[in-house]
Amino acid sequence: MEDVKPVRSGWYNAFRPWSLHGAVIPVLIGGAVAYHDGHMNWWIFLMVLVCGCLLQSAANLLNTYGDFVRGTDTVENRTMSPELVTGKLRPKYVLLVGLACLGITALCGIVFIWYIGWGILIFGLLGIAGAGLYTVGIAYKYHAMGLVSVFFMMGILMPLGTYYVMSGMISYEVLLMSLPNAFLITAVLSGNETRDYYEDKGSGVRTLSGFLSYEGSLNLYLMLNGIAFPILLALVVLQTVPWACGIAFIALIDMYILVRNGRGTAGDERKSRLLVPLAFRMNWHFGLLLTAGYLIGWYLITGAV
Repeated sequence: MEDVKPVRSGWYNAFRPWSLHGAVIPVLIGGAVAYHDGHMNWWIFLMVLVCGCLLQSAANLLNTYGDFVRGTDTVENRTMSPELVTGKLRPKYVLLVGLACLGITALCGIVFIWYIGWGILIFGLLGIAGAGLYTVGIAYKYHAMGLVSVFFMMGILMPLGTYYVMSGMISYEVLLMSLPNAFLITAVLSGNETRDYYEDKGSGVRTLSGFLSYEGSLNLYLMLNGIAFPILLALVVLQTVPWACGIAFIALIDMYILVRNGRGTAGDERKSRLLVPLAFRMNWHFGLLLTAGYLIGWYLITGAV
C-alpha cells in the first residue's frame, strides 16, 4: 500500500465500509468466547454483527453530517468527506439514513431483550448514544472525548455486549481479550486526529490529540498501536488466552510498516494520509488472527469439545 486512492464522493464513501473492523472484530471476540463457553446462538450472533455494523455506519454518516453543519468540513478540506460540501449528497438525507441505522438497531434490541432480558438494554442504549452523539447533539467529538469513547464503547462494551446477549453474563475473559483490540481501534481514530491535526486546529475542533503537539499526537498514535502486542504477550504468558492467540504477532509486520510510515509524516501529505488506512489494516489482521488463534487453541490443539 504505497498510497491511498482519492475517495469517490457518494454513498459508498459516506458509509465507509472499510471502517467496519471497528464493529466486526469486537463482535467476533465476544462471539468466539461465547462459542467456547457453550452459549452460541447463531441467529442472535448474526443479528449482533449486523447491529454492530449499523452502529458503525450510523456513526460514519452522522459524523459526515455533523462536521458539515458545524463548518468543520469545507470545500478546502474536502479530501476525505466530499459528499456534502460538494453537493453530491443532501445533508438531510445523510442525517435520515444515519438515524435509520440507529432505528433498525433499536428494533433489533427488542429481540435481544426478548431473548436474554432487560440487562442488554444498558449495552444497547450506550451503543446508540455513542454512535449517535459523536458529532450530533452533545457532539462529544468536539469535547476531546472521541478517543475515550471509542476505547470503551467499541473496544470494551461491544465484545462484552456480544457475550452478554448470548449468555446473560459478563465475561472477564472477554474483557481481558478485548484490551489489545480496544487500543488498536482507538489508534485508528488517533490516526484520523493526527492526519487532520492542523485542519482541526484551524477549525477550532477540540480533539484530544489537539491538546498535544503534532509530535505528541503522532507518538500517541504509535503508542496505541504498539501497546497491543505487550498486552497480548502478557495474556498468553499468564494463560488468560490460549497460546495459539500468539499468531496475532504476525501483525508485527503491519506494525513495522506503520511505524516506518508514521516517522515520516511531518510535512509529507502522502504519508500523513496513510496513517488511518495502515491502522485499519493492522486492526483487521490482528483481530482476525487473535480470534482464529483463540478457536484454534481450544479446538484444534487442546481438542476441546
